[in-house]
Amino acid sequence: MTFQQDLFQGKTAVVTGGTQGIGAGIARQLAALGARVIAAGLAPTDAQRNALGADIEVAALDVGSNDEVAALFAPLASLDILVNCAGMIRRVEEHQLDVFEQVINVNLTGTMRACSAARALLGKSRGTIVNTASMLSFFGGGLVPAYSASKGGVAQLTKSLALAYAQDGIRVNAVAPGWIATPLTQALQDDEGRSQAILERTPLGRWGEPEDVAQAVVFLCSPAAAFITGTIVPVDGGYLVA
Repeated sequence: MTFQQDLFQGKTAVVTGGTQGIGAGIARQLAALGARVIAAGLAPTDAQRNALGADIEVAALDVGSNDEVAALFAPLASLDILVNCAGMIRRVEEHQLDVFEQVINVNLTGTMRACSAARALLGKSRGTIVNTASMLSFFGGGLVPAYSASKGGVAQLTKSLALAYAQDGIRVNAVAPGWIATPLTQALQDDEGRSQAILERTPLGRWGEPEDVAQAVVFLCSPAAAFITGTIVPVDGGYLVA
């Protein structure tokens, strides 16, 4: 255990996109450190609920819906941590304008929806937000124009909200995961040629795990990061600088 086990005792955290992949890893880590965690995801399955464990509350959420986002936060008496992990990718289909708009609505506008809905609660606790950017916040992706644009937007949104929310005592940062072993990247993991190319460019020589990202999120939410806001932290095994 890297962190003190009761680090977030008495704290409440919401993790959007928290029922699978990176979001689930973050939800489990926050819960392990004492937080009450609400993992919100699109149509969560019994398997996802079981994988998260009984200590984590699971809620259905479409971050593309203003009403559903507002309804998630309305019953909460307090909130200390918001982690925005909900996202989608459609690869080549993103060149179609309707698909492009859908991806932007979920990845970028969905992040803004959650931040806006949580702001008043986080202001009361002087809480923190961690958004999920990407390596594609820093360079383009020809097959994923919407995903790349949305993640570039998340990086700039993070910086902008860090400025806007500082008056409320809210810190806003982001992590930028590299190649993480999740269902979203399973096809690439299974493609021997693509996987080998990724590993050859990654100085640490392995796929990342959701827990690698979760540890960075915990740091950004902790008192150790009390003077850090507006940052984008790559969690990529060195891929970005290779």
